[in-house]
Amino acid sequence: MVWAAAIALASAATPQNITAGGATFPFPMYSKWFDEYHKRIPSIEINYQSQGSGFGIQQVTAGLIDFGASDGPMTDEEVSLFRAKRGFGILHFPALLGANVPAYNLPGATHPLNFTPEALAGIFLGKITMWNDPAITSVNPGTSFPNRTIIVVHRADGSGTTYIWTDYLSTISKEWESRVGRNKSVKWPIGLGGKGNEGVAGQIKQIKYSLGYVELTYALQTKMTYGRVRNSTGEFIAADLKSVSAAAAAASAQMPDDFRVSIVNAPGKGSYPISSFTWLLVPEKIADAGKKRIITELLRWVLTEGQNSAAALSYARLPQAMISKELKLIGKIQ
Repeated sequence: MVWAAAIALASAATPQNITAGGATFPFPMYSKWFDEYHKRIPSIEINYQSQGSGFGIQQVTAGLIDFGASDGPMTDEEVSLFRAKRGFGILHFPALLGANVPAYNLPGATHPLNFTPEALAGIFLGKITMWNDPAITSVNPGTSFPNRTIIVVHRADGSGTTYIWTDYLSTISKEWESRVGRNKSVKWPIGLGGKGNEGVAGQIKQIKYSLGYVELTYALQTKMTYGRVRNSTGEFIAADLKSVSAAAAAASAQMPDDFRVSIVNAPGKGSYPISSFTWLLVPEKIADAGKKRIITELLRWVLTEGQNSAAALSYARLPQAMISKELKLIGKIQ
């Protein structure tokens, strides 16, 4: 039914170019979605620039793209700035569920490593510097660790992936929260920077004894080794569709009306603790009537048929209760 309406809207076959950009975290899924949409309705071309969540927020605020994308919700200050510049508000549409994973290059390691929240915070604070530190070895019995320095790798650009990682570290570590905090770009205490998930993944693969954070799909696509993380119930959990969905289940029941919510360190057995929604950022007012029709139909498709292809790229589909609320939110676009 959605496609019948969309095809009807495009019946005149007048070419329409929609510009978008932002988060790299969901880019594999967005690329597939937008390509499929174009194949089904060739007159619609969606050009997405995968340059980080900070880029998406800046560009949509400036009115330089039709919609943005971010792995972290816009802050109150960013929402206020958008309204001041554009004269109307911005809507957050969760599009997918994903996860960050601690990826590493540790020669000789034959089993996925376990990481506690304390160890991850300590490593990124620069307080745990060696692979054979007891904070790591004590939860990985049977694994031999070298007396080698941990080479920390992080994002160099403004990034929603970084927001998720630092949101998690701020949630589990008071020291991290006070010294560094949660943001799309932070002053890192230690480490090497890479641009995009691709850049961080590339550095980790090239540098022995390195450790960093990447989006789950990138880790799987590039065949990276990544560890399990201890969750709030004390289980060491690997990121997968089941554990990410478990993290979202509790949050969806108490979802705020604007959909700006964090699900890191979620309660509940089986929850992966570094999970997140990723959002499409759509202006409340779209002056071009043709673009408004295309974007609203695209949103309906993403939230319905599009969800069916999420699992193939290791993203978890949204809870149905959330989808129902989001479909109603589309009606606010003027």
